[in-house]
Amino acid sequence: MAQGPHSDALAFPVLLGDIGGTNARFCLLSRLDDEPADIIQVKTADYDSIDRALAENVLPAFAQSPRSAILAIAAPVKGAEVALTNCSWVIRPKRMITDLGLETIILLNDFEAQALAAASLAPADLKPVGTLDQPGDSTRIVLGPGTGLGVAGLLKANDTWIPIAGEGGHVDIGPRSARDHEIFPHLERIDGRVSAEEILSGRGLVNLYNAICRADGLDPLAATAAEISDRGLSGENRQAAEAIRLFVTYLARLAGDLALTFMARGGVFVAGGISPKIITAFMGEEFRSAFEDKAPHQALMKTISTFVITHPQAALVGLANFACAPDSFRIALADRRWIGTSR
Repeated sequence: MAQGPHSDALAFPVLLGDIGGTNARFCLLSRLDDEPADIIQVKTADYDSIDRALAENVLPAFAQSPRSAILAIAAPVKGAEVALTNCSWVIRPKRMITDLGLETIILLNDFEAQALAAASLAPADLKPVGTLDQPGDSTRIVLGPGTGLGVAGLLKANDTWIPIAGEGGHVDIGPRSARDHEIFPHLERIDGRVSAEEILSGRGLVNLYNAICRADGLDPLAATAAEISDRGLSGENRQAAEAIRLFVTYLARLAGDLALTFMARGGVFVAGGISPKIITAFMGEEFRSAFEDKAPHQALMKTISTFVITHPQAALVGLANFACAPDSFRIALADRRWIGTSR
């Protein structure tokens, strides 16, 4: 059954999983102070369930069987069955405990894992955006466009990091400039509203590009986010290039809003699968300019550092940090931690 918060250590080996809408990545920590290695990646669309993916592809690759598991999943975590937001997988921890013979399983939101990583990533794993190249030792924000748009906070209180999961990717986002007002009428909506995820994600980039083309009275020449990125970064297609610039601008506006909401003097960390692929777009003036343009607090915004996370497995690093030193963090585990009956 689900249990409340505990401070006891997990039993090793520990299976770690970072499960998004498109890709799921797993590794096994054999002992305390291990780091993620020998990572197994699967496409979620290739398996009808996580159970099949684990049985057929993941667990046979490991020399040991896990005794515990921490899975970060792209969905709000609550209850005995958790359905992912952007794929068909459903996580059933009670069944997994029985099938895998686990002593403990913990479910976290995928951006909680990114927040855990933001507490301790090395400078080599961060690309500064702007002139500030060091995070502050205080509250931080993590957000990242991928299959969806993830958002999490990382609070600092009494020398302890507290990750805060949320669904900030679904907040409203609206037009501001004259060009925005030309483009926004052509954006696809969900129940009449434009959420941040409908612009700041893989499908969002396509949505944005198509809207730009419609505003310009043109037929789209690119069909996928990868094609738009390639043609935009190379300058081959004007609408694709504008889509990349606006993508970065809108992401910066949202990042600035979140930084103000949480007073994130520790910095803002941009994660997700898209950002490292278009990192050159972050190095222009658009991101910091839009991030800092928060009257009357421009001076405050200039003091908050921003980074793109470049570590390819940052979420697994965050989970490993928690697995090896759970008492370094404060995470509410009620209804998110299950204990096997044999323990």
